[in-house]
Amino acid sequence: MSVLDKRGARPRQPAAARTPGEPAAADDTKNAPEPSRRGRRGLPLALNAVSVVLGIALWWAMAAAGFKLPEPPEVVSRAAELISDGTLGQDMLASLTRVLIGFALGTAVAIPVGFLMGWYGILRGLIEPWIQFFRTIPPLAIIPLAVVIMGIDETPKIFVIFLAAFLACVISTFQGVVNVDRTLINAARVLGAKDATIFARVVVPASTPFILVGMRVGLGSAWATLVAAELIAAQEGLGYRMQNAQLYYDLPTIFVGLISIGVLGLLMDRVLLLAERKLTGWQERR
Repeated sequence: MSVLDKRGARPRQPAAARTPGEPAAADDTKNAPEPSRRGRRGLPLALNAVSVVLGIALWWAMAAAGFKLPEPPEVVSRAAELISDGTLGQDMLASLTRVLIGFALGTAVAIPVGFLMGWYGILRGLIEPWIQFFRTIPPLAIIPLAVVIMGIDETPKIFVIFLAAFLACVISTFQGVVNVDRTLINAARVLGAKDATIFARVVVPASTPFILVGMRVGLGSAWATLVAAELIAAQEGLGYRMQNAQLYYDLPTIFVGLISIGVLGLLMDRVLLLAERKLTGWQERR
C-alpha cells in the first residue's frame, strides 16, 4: 500500500443489521437506481408532448381571437391536399437535398480548417481575419454575387447554405482546439507522444463536443438560409412554395411550409444530439 493509500485508509466498520421495516441504507440502494433513471428519461418526452399541446392550443386561441392566423384544422386540411397530390413530398425532398449537401460540404471543410487554425499559429494568423470578415456578412447578402458568378441552377443555392454552415462550424471547431487543457498536452509530451499522436488522442476527443455544437448551430443556419436560397429561380422546395403562397395570401400553405421546415430541422438536430451523446459519453452530464 502506497503512502497515499495509507493516508486515506480508514478502518472499516461492520455493517449494521437492518430490520425488515427499516429503510435501506445508501450502500444497499446504490445498485438500484434504474426506475428513477427511467423516470428521468421519460420526463423530458412528457414535457415535450405537453409543450406541443400547449403551443397548438395557444395558436388556436390566437386564431379564434381574431389574429390573422389560420386555424390548425385549415393547416391540416391544406397539408393533406399537398400530400395527396405529391407537392409536399417533392418540396420536402428538394429542400432536404439542398440542406444536406450544403451542410455536409460546409461541415467537411469547416472541421479541418478549424483544426488547422487552432493547432498552427501561422495558419491562424492567415485564415482567422478572413473568417471573421465573412462572419459579419450575412450569407443572404452573398446571393446576388452567387447568382452572377454561378448562374441560377442548384450551385448558388447550395453555396449560400454551405457558407452558412461553414462559418458556424469553423469557429466552434477552432474554439474547441484552443480550449484543450494544456496540462493534457504537456502530459502526453512527457510520456513521449509525438504531435500526430497528441492530435489524434488528445486534441480531437477534447474538441469533439465543440465540433458537434458547431454542427448543430450550422444546421440551424443552413435551414434559416434555405428560404432565401430557394428564391434563386427555384421551381420546387419549401421556401419556393412559401414565397409563391405569399403572392396569393395563402396562409395555410405558408404554415405547412413553416411546420415542415421546423419538423425536418428538429429531426436532424435530434440525430446530431444522439451522435453527441454517443461520441462524448465520457463527459459528465447534469
